Amino acid sequence: MTEEKMRFEAEVSRLLDIVVHSLYSNKDIFLRELISNASDACDKLRYEAIGNPELIAGDSEFKIRLMTDNVRNVLTIIDNGIGMNKADLVENLGTIANSGTAKFVEAMTQAKDAKKSVDLIGQFGVGFYSAFMVANKVEVITKKAGDSQAWKWTSDGKGEYTIAETEMEGRGTQITLHLNDDAKDFTEEHRLRHIVKTYSDHIGIPVVLMKADGDDETLNEASALWTRPKSEITDEQYKEFYKHSSHAFDEPWKTIHYQAEGAIEYTGLLYIPTMRPFDLYDPSRTNHLKLYVRKVFITEGADELLPPWLRFVSGVVDSQDLPLNVSREMLQDHPLLTKIKNGLTKKLLSELESSAKKDTEGYNTFWEAFGSVVKEGLYEDYTNRDRILKLARFKSSKVDGWTSLEDYVSRMKEGQKAIYYISGEDVDALRRSPQLEGFDAKGVEVLLLTDPVDEFWMPSVGQFDEKDFKSVTRGGADLNDVKTDENEADKKDDADEKPVSDAELDTLIAAIKIALGTNVKDVRESDRLTSSACCLIADESDMDLRMERLMKQHNRVDDVSTRILEINPKHSLIKKLSGVANADAKADILNDAALLLLDQARILEGEALPDPVAFARRLDLVMEKGLGQ
Repeated sequence: MTEEKMRFEAEVSRLLDIVVHSLYSNKDIFLRELISNASDACDKLRYEAIGNPELIAGDSEFKIRLMTDNVRNVLTIIDNGIGMNKADLVENLGTIANSGTAKFVEAMTQAKDAKKSVDLIGQFGVGFYSAFMVANKVEVITKKAGDSQAWKWTSDGKGEYTIAETEMEGRGTQITLHLNDDAKDFTEEHRLRHIVKTYSDHIGIPVVLMKADGDDETLNEASALWTRPKSEITDEQYKEFYKHSSHAFDEPWKTIHYQAEGAIEYTGLLYIPTMRPFDLYDPSRTNHLKLYVRKVFITEGADELLPPWLRFVSGVVDSQDLPLNVSREMLQDHPLLTKIKNGLTKKLLSELESSAKKDTEGYNTFWEAFGSVVKEGLYEDYTNRDRILKLARFKSSKVDGWTSLEDYVSRMKEGQKAIYYISGEDVDALRRSPQLEGFDAKGVEVLLLTDPVDEFWMPSVGQFDEKDFKSVTRGGADLNDVKTDENEADKKDDADEKPVSDAELDTLIAAIKIALGTNVKDVRESDRLTSSACCLIADESDMDLRMERLMKQHNRVDDVSTRILEINPKHSLIKKLSGVANADAKADILNDAALLLLDQARILEGEALPDPVAFARRLDLVMEKGLGQ
């Protein structure tokens, strides 16, 4: 028998180094992961056997067996699932076939809590490697269902592994762990019994402890958890099934277990996580729902079961009406799947609506993690748009924490006709934006939007409760009709509040327009500024400022359009510039001052200056003249 020696993929080597050289408080997790993998292997073969029954001929009763040898200090996990061939061994045990590998290793490295770091193994789908927490050598003997050749994989977890041909009766996988000295207790029956009952009781396949006297013992309930009455399932069992089915390490925020009856019948066991999955925004991510037909596993990640904006939901859907031989291709157009999808979506929306009313704090935590994904439904899911809009939560210029649109509308000022918003990358920066000054002075609340998805759903939705959404960074945000409360009126004295005259302001605006030329679309007086000298806005017919920047970043537009420069006639700087302009409209200082005002407005918008060197030179010149006076 010729052995072939291979090296682990670099990321696997890093992973193994973390596993082997770290101390974990909960080593039991390795057995949960190996049993979970064995269960998946049996589920996959059960599905394959629907169309190819000879694959399980003579061995149709699936089980997972545990064998111990406390003399040799060995634990063996055996399944009669689908098994692996040589290519499968290399792909599954020599590499991490996951686009998020680097993120996984980074998360493992940075995890400060020991239990979280070990549980990350399951979340990222590489649970097999947890065996090296307790073993100094791992042997895998496996034969793929339908094949005649068996293979042996061996490694000590130190960078290399070997693969060789071997002999094996029947199909499946046998994993033999040569345990470390400090892991001898994993050969003790009472320890194995406790671990399986705690972590794997929900597994729908018997986990059997093989005994020397032949009195073998089934350690788990061995029935599909979702088929049991809710009254017979504990919170811990629900949580463990969540970790098993989702490969997650957090606690589920919401567990939804129900049976749909009527025209179609199915059982749903759905989980909404507490923490955001690492690959939530990965374009290749699919949902983590497993589809069963009468307890027979069909597929995982069927996009037909949930809309993309609910892709963070995991769990199981078991249909009584779909045919057992349904294929992935058939799923795409099967009318029953559409009905199930609609039913699941409505159920989840109802649960979220209930939580939003009854558990405000918990719902806000959920929204913090998944709100940006849910908002994708505002432009993707027209049918449920109104319900999603009511579930949406936003940061605001007037309240702490999160607010709903209904609450915003209830606080609208007398004379206010629109729902105002501003978008950017950071809430704190948005609160300081000069575009908000006039709104703050009038006591008008502004929504602060920081998710890129906001730029896409806002134009498609348009309004809420018959009130238009309006960006404060665009023209047309007229505040003249909004009544100002007495306690929100300006307290500045008359001298500070007296602006330049209309004629003087017109002269200054004309001078600034000449100085800036085509760098701006227009220069005009602002009614939105109170303490800042100037700001940039988009014309009412142009794209919103942030939307245009996003489009440019993704090469959807060649360049941003020219903006409108608004100036505050009550600001001391504008007053002084007005005096200069009216004394000498061609004064050199006006040209430099106009360009500095434009660059200042650009900086406040978070934009890069087109010519930083010229900006610094002009700033030096103006400061020098100012100090000279």
